[in-house]
Amino acid sequence: MAGTVEEAALGYEQARDELIEVVRRLEAGGTTLEESLALWERGEELAKVCRRWLEGARARLDASLAAEQEGAGEDE
Repeated sequence: MAGTVEEAALGYEQARDELIEVVRRLEAGGTTLEESLALWERGEELAKVCRRWLEGARARLDASLAAEQEGAGEDE
C-alpha cells in the first residue's frame, strides 16, 4: 500500500525522470537477477504513473476542446 501512496504523490516529471534512470541502469547491466527484477517492477510502476498522468491530460484537453467547439456552435 505504501507504493500506491508514493505513486499518487509523484508528478509526471518525477516519475518520468525516475523511469529514465531505471531504464539506464537496466541497459547498463551489471546488476544481479534480483536487482534487475526489482528495477523492472519499479519501471512498470513508474510507467503506469506516467500513463495515468498522460491519460488525465488527454481527457482534460479533449474536454476543453469539446467545450470550445460547443461555445463556437452557440455563436452561430
